[in-house]
Amino acid sequence: MEEKSASSKISTEDIMKTDMGLILQSRELYQYILDTSVYPNEAELLKDLRKITSTQPRNHMLCAADVGPLLSILLKLVNAKKTIEIGVYTGYSLLLTALSLPKDGKIIAIDPDREMFELGLPIIKKAGVEHKVEFINSPALPFLDKLLENPKNEGSFDSAFVDADKVNNMNYHERLVKLVRVGGIILYDNTLWGGTVAWKDDFALDNRMKTIRAAVIELNKYLASDNRCQVSQVPLGDGLTICMRRY
Repeated sequence: MEEKSASSKISTEDIMKTDMGLILQSRELYQYILDTSVYPNEAELLKDLRKITSTQPRNHMLCAADVGPLLSILLKLVNAKKTIEIGVYTGYSLLLTALSLPKDGKIIAIDPDREMFELGLPIIKKAGVEHKVEFINSPALPFLDKLLENPKNEGSFDSAFVDADKVNNMNYHERLVKLVRVGGIILYDNTLWGGTVAWKDDFALDNRMKTIRAAVIELNKYLASDNRCQVSQVPLGDGLTICMRRY
C-alpha cells in the first residue's frame, strides 16, 4: 500500500472508499470471497439491514460482511447464550449474533446513539429476535463498571464483540476479561485499521486517523502479551482479533 504525501491527509472515509480499506489488497479476490461464500449464505434480513445502512453518512462503521460467518461459527462453537456487544450502530452484527444464539439467548447491546439502533430495529423485530436484545443507551465504560459491582456478573458472559471507539478498547478489555467466562471469547473489530498499523509512520494521516492508529497498535501489542487470553488476529474485513479467555 502506498502512503499519501503529507499535503493530502488520509481520513477514515478515504480508507473505506478505496482499495486501501481491503486487507487483502485485491478487490477482485475480496469480491470472489464475498460472492462465493459470504453473500450466498447471508440471511435476507441481514442483506436488508446492510442495504439500509449503506445509505447512512457513516456507513463505513458497518461490520464487514465477511466477518459475519466467522462470528456466527465462533458463537456456536462456544455455545454462546449470554453475550455483550459494545458499539451497535444500526445493528448488523447485533442481528447476526441474535440469529446465532439459541431461542433463550441474551445480548446486552451498549451504545450511546439510540437513533442509529432504531434505524435497524424494525428489521430486528421482523427477524423475531427482539426479545434477545437488551439495548443500553449509554457509554460502555460506566455500564460495564456497574455490571462488575455485582460479583455474580463476573464470568457470566460467553462472549463479547467490540466495535466502538478504538481509544477505549484497552479499558473495555480489562472489564470484559472479568465478565467473560474462562473459555469464552472477546472479539475486537478493526484491529488492522485499513492496513495503517503496518506503516512506518503516520505523517500522511489526518489527526483522527493518527489517534486511532496509535490506539489500535497499542491494543494489538497488549493483547498479544496478555497471558489471560489466547489470541488470533484474522485478516477479515478491517482486521478481527479473537481472544479466548484462558483463566
